[in-house]
Amino acid sequence: MNQHACSRRGFLRTTSLFAAGVPLALSSANRILAAAEASGKSFSDAKVAIAACKTYAPKEVRAAYDQCFDLLGGVGSLVKGKTVTIKINLTGTNFTPFLDRPVGETYMTHPATAHALAAALFKAGAKRVVFVESTQSRSSLESTLALADWDVKALSSLGDVQFENTRNLGSGKKYSHIKVPTEGLMFSSFDVNHRYVDTDVMVSLCKLKNHITAGVTLTMKNMFGITPNSLYGDEAGNENATAGRGPLHNRNDRIQLPGIKEGITSNNAMWRVPRIIVDEQAARPLHLCVIDGITSMSGGEGPWCRNANPLTFTNPGVLIVGLNGVSTDAVGTAVMGYPDPRVVRGTKPFGFCDNHLLMAEQAGLGTADLSKIDVRGLLIEKVKYPYNI
Repeated sequence: MNQHACSRRGFLRTTSLFAAGVPLALSSANRILAAAEASGKSFSDAKVAIAACKTYAPKEVRAAYDQCFDLLGGVGSLVKGKTVTIKINLTGTNFTPFLDRPVGETYMTHPATAHALAAALFKAGAKRVVFVESTQSRSSLESTLALADWDVKALSSLGDVQFENTRNLGSGKKYSHIKVPTEGLMFSSFDVNHRYVDTDVMVSLCKLKNHITAGVTLTMKNMFGITPNSLYGDEAGNENATAGRGPLHNRNDRIQLPGIKEGITSNNAMWRVPRIIVDEQAARPLHLCVIDGITSMSGGEGPWCRNANPLTFTNPGVLIVGLNGVSTDAVGTAVMGYPDPRVVRGTKPFGFCDNHLLMAEQAGLGTADLSKIDVRGLLIEKVKYPYNI
């Protein structure tokens, strides 16, 4: 995510372009919905567990994980003897408290959720746990985490724990090429750090948040960060690159993005970002999806959105865990107070952007239909916490 201010003027200018094309947008959205319904099928991994978790006290977080894993039938068969890679969400390297709270309580991965998850995975038999994130720093990931007040030593003591800043090649000798097995909405393939391929199990650990250009940012949107800054950022072509991924959000004819399909001309982030999310989910599927809804924020994905929407602290007090990104994010969206995760563009939270959940369903990546998802543990209606956009 670019660390630039998302101004209300710029936001309204963008949305005015959508207003001018409302008939076309609605027609496109209705086609997406119709296609999703036509391709509907049963997904055996459409299981999502919700557990209460009111604080980041280590014992409480670990108990919530254990409850969710039990509700899902355990994760031993998934992780035993395997390398498990966890994509965390730092959204930059500015760890200044926000909304009078530590960043882990508002918009970044909280260290307590990472530590408890790793401990639970090792208990279930995982051979190795690798934490990955693409940061806007040339420092190692563990150094950056230490700056964010993570107890890296305690995390490492759990077992074979490794870290990788995936902003470039990192420890790899070459980029891994992953193809989009579906037709691809915007990309046919991606080039990524080897850690996203050299793993047996892929996990996304995220916060329960809104997003300016994607409506919601949950486990699938968290994977937007697998694209290295060195290839997909404003300084693409440079292994020392730390700048954000502007060329993904808005077309930059100076930069040739690896794997982009011919004929992509849109310069609108609210068209581009949802499609990239879907293509990345298809190319790098998730096996375990974790949403931290203990505390978070609403109105946007970080402090840079303060000029577009009112940003407020939230405390839903839940941990959400699933086996499929589409289904897990659909449940997360419903917990945020949006009754139908399959709405078309024009309805909150997808008021100004295409609905990546619906498009992912259409692509056959999972179901976002709440009636087809096996929600276990707490009922959505009992934990619903309305967000403000």
